[in-house]
Amino acid sequence: MKLVVPLILLFSSFFITSAHAEVNYQIDLTSPKHHLAQVVVTFPSSSSKELTVNLPVWRTGKYQVLPLADSVRNFTAKDEQGKDLAWRRSASGEWLVSLQKPTSVTITYQLYANKLGQRVSHIDASHAYLDASGVFVYSPEFRQQPVDVSLKVPADWNSYSGMNRGEGQHQFVAANYDVLVDSPIETGVSTHRQFSADGRDYELVIWGEGNYDVDKMVADLTKLSGQAKAIWDGYPFERYVYMVHATSGAGGATEHLNSTVIQRPRFKYRTRQDYLGFISTASHEFIHTWNVKAYRPQGLVPYDYQHESITELLWMAEGSTSYFQGQLLLRAGVMTPKEFLEDLAKRIERNKMTPGREVQSVAQASAGSWVSTGGDYARNHSANIYSEGYLASLALDFSVLKDTKLKRSYRDVHQQLFQHYRIPVGYSVNDVQQILKQLTGKDYQSWWQHHVNQPLILDFETVLAQAGLVQSYGKDSKAVAFAGMELAGDSLRLGHVLRDGPAWNAGIVADDELVAINDLQVSAKGFEERIKDFKPGDTIKVTLFSDQRLKQVSLTLAEKQSGKLTLKAVDKPSKAQKAFFKAWLGIDWPFDNDGKLNSKNDSN
Repeated sequence: MKLVVPLILLFSSFFITSAHAEVNYQIDLTSPKHHLAQVVVTFPSSSSKELTVNLPVWRTGKYQVLPLADSVRNFTAKDEQGKDLAWRRSASGEWLVSLQKPTSVTITYQLYANKLGQRVSHIDASHAYLDASGVFVYSPEFRQQPVDVSLKVPADWNSYSGMNRGEGQHQFVAANYDVLVDSPIETGVSTHRQFSADGRDYELVIWGEGNYDVDKMVADLTKLSGQAKAIWDGYPFERYVYMVHATSGAGGATEHLNSTVIQRPRFKYRTRQDYLGFISTASHEFIHTWNVKAYRPQGLVPYDYQHESITELLWMAEGSTSYFQGQLLLRAGVMTPKEFLEDLAKRIERNKMTPGREVQSVAQASAGSWVSTGGDYARNHSANIYSEGYLASLALDFSVLKDTKLKRSYRDVHQQLFQHYRIPVGYSVNDVQQILKQLTGKDYQSWWQHHVNQPLILDFETVLAQAGLVQSYGKDSKAVAFAGMELAGDSLRLGHVLRDGPAWNAGIVADDELVAINDLQVSAKGFEERIKDFKPGDTIKVTLFSDQRLKQVSLTLAEKQSGKLTLKAVDKPSKAQKAFFKAWLGIDWPFDNDGKLNSKNDSN
C-alpha cells in the first residue's frame, strides 16, 4: 500500500494526459513477465457522497457472466491531494468509494491478464491484448464522458486499435466508455498491413508466428470488405481493423465497434479447409459491425455491463450473421459455389443430428443463452442460436423471396434495420414483423410463431427445391447400422448419446466408457468401423464402465445413410429455380447441363 503514491508520481512522469479528456486511463505494460500490469484511472471531480466504480461482469460478444474482476488486486482510491479514500466492495464487479467533499478520484490497481482464449486480456513479453471490459474500470457517473488511454510499453512495440489516436503512438481517445469497451487494443510485436475497399480504410494486424500467407489474407480481406454493399447501403465506420492472433492453441473470435479479433492456432492457415475457417470467421465478424454493433435488439440497448441482458432475438444477431458470412465470400469470389454448398450441407446434416431442435425454439435459445453450457445435454435438449439461427434465417429468406416474387430478400430486412434502428435505438420482434409486412405485404405473425417461437422443423427437400437443389448421399449410398453414440475425441469415453437413439434407449449415457462389443475389445479408432460390421436391426452387447462400474447392455441398431450429405442440382432445373438461386445468392446458376458444378468454380 505504501508504494501507491510513488507509483502515481512515476506514472505521471511518462504519461501524456490529454487536456480535453474527462476520464484518463494509464496502463504500464513494461514488466509483462507474469502477465501483470499496473493501471491508473483518474475520474473528474465528483460531488457525490459515494463514487461507484465498476468492472463489467461480461464482455460484449460473449453472452455469459464472467469472473473478470478476479484479475484486480491492490485496489486503492485517492483524492486530488493524493490522500487515501475509504472504499468497500459491494458486488463482484463493483467498488464504492466514499467522498467527504467534491474531488477528482484516482484509482490504481494491479491487473492480471492471462485470458487469451476468452479474448479479454493477455499480456506477455511479445504483446498485450486489452479488451476494456476486463481491463479498465468505469464509473456510471462518467460513462458518457470522453476518455483517453495511454500505454507505457517496451521500446519495440507498436499499438493499434479501432479508436482514434491521441497525441502519441501509444495513446488513444474515445467519445465515452462505450466506445472504449468496444475498441480493444493490440500492442506489441506484430505484422501490420493497410488496404482500402469501397472507399474505406482497413488495417490487418497479426500477432504470433504461423503458416499464414499475409498477402493472400490482405487480398481476400480486401475482396470481402468490398461486399458489404450487397446488404447495406452505408458503413458505420471510416476505418476498420482486423486483429489476428496466431496462437499456441486458443481459438475463437469477437466482433467490436470497428474492429475484430480472430484467434486460430498458428498452424491452422495453410490448407484450404483451415484457410476457409479463417476467412469465414473474418466474414462473420465483419458482418457483425452492422448486425449487432450498428443495430441490435432492444434487450441489448444500452449494454448493461453489470447484469445479463435478455432478448429473444439473439438468433438474428448471431445466426443471421452466420447465414450471411458465406454469401459475402461467395459474392466476393473468395469462396466457390462448391464450398458454399458443402458448408450448407454440413449445417443441414448437423441439424438432423441435433435432437434439441425438436425441444427448444430459437427464441427460447436466445433468451436462455446466458446460462447455456453446451455439451451432451444441450445437443439433446436445446437449439443453438448460431446453427439453428442460421437455418431460421434461411427459412425466412426463402419465404421473403417467394412472397415478393424475388424482388425482396432477407438482406432487405437487415438494410431496413440499419436504416431505421441504429444505436441508441433497439429493435423488437414487432419491429421486425412490421418490416416484413412492409416488404412483402403479408402478415408474418403466423410464420414467426411457427418458425421462431416453436421448435424449427424444416422440410429441407421442399425448401431447397425452390433454389433448384436436392439433397444426396451419393449414388453408392446405402442404409448402414447406427448406434446413436459418439466418442469424445480419441478416447473411448462417450461425448454424446443422442436422445431417443439406440444407445439412449438402452440406458447408455454420456461419459460412459466403452470396453467391448459382443465380448471383443474395441478401440477408439476402430469403433466406427466395428459398428459397420453389423446391419440395421441387429442387437449387439455393449460392455462399458458407467460411473466406474462395469456393466453390459443390449442395444438394437438403427439405420442411417452412408456417405456424406451433398447438395446437387435437381434434374432439369427450371428457369424459375435458376432465378431463385441467383436472387438468393447473387451469382449465376453454377451447374452445367449434366448437373455438375462448372469446373471453373471447383477451386479457388
